[in-house]
Amino acid sequence: MIDYRGWRHTFKLDPDKSIDDEALEAICESGTDGIIVGGTYGVTFDNTLELMSRIRRYAVPAVLEISSLDAVVPGFDSYLIPLVINAGDPEWIFTPHVSGLKTYGSYIHWDDIITEGYLIANPDAGVAQLTKARSIESAAEAKAYAQVATKICRLPIVYVEYSGAYGDPAIVRACRAGADEAHLFYGGGIRTPEQAAEMAAIADTIVVGNVIYDDLQAALSTVAAVKG
Repeated sequence: MIDYRGWRHTFKLDPDKSIDDEALEAICESGTDGIIVGGTYGVTFDNTLELMSRIRRYAVPAVLEISSLDAVVPGFDSYLIPLVINAGDPEWIFTPHVSGLKTYGSYIHWDDIITEGYLIANPDAGVAQLTKARSIESAAEAKAYAQVATKICRLPIVYVEYSGAYGDPAIVRACRAGADEAHLFYGGGIRTPEQAAEMAAIADTIVVGNVIYDDLQAALSTVAAVKG
């Protein structure tokens, strides 16, 4: 299993988005702690395999965040299994996991599996629409969700996902308090070194994604902001 507890900075690459070889090399050689591969729409076995094979030219650890059973590709260092703890549609809490275990249960190396309590904090995000995520109304509610993930479900990771929008530090701070000793990931809207540093001061690991495809140099600058 990947030692994600030592991670401070990660990049997230979407198999459904194009990235050329030069940009991919810059990302993989940037000094980031790891690459997360995953997305909400358009993720297939073929485009996930193609992206993984290109990342594998480099020494950086690579994990797959599973969002579709059709896109489970062997060969990653570990696999992130999200449980959407504020899903409004209960089908997104455990039903996909039961389906996955029925199909792949006998092939799973459990040491490679990392579960995460996924808290979707941006109601306008595609993943929020897909899962009918319940809005987070206050910092107290955010803290309670994090406690559900860690104290009731005993999940090792809480992932606060703003998905395309920069988050409210007060909400992330509340999740930090609720997560207690669990590892806190933050992802969403980080586009500048200042934003990277602000969220890295609260969360254990930040995830930088969309800006890679819009402004590569800005994305790369977030590494030094967190690890420099």
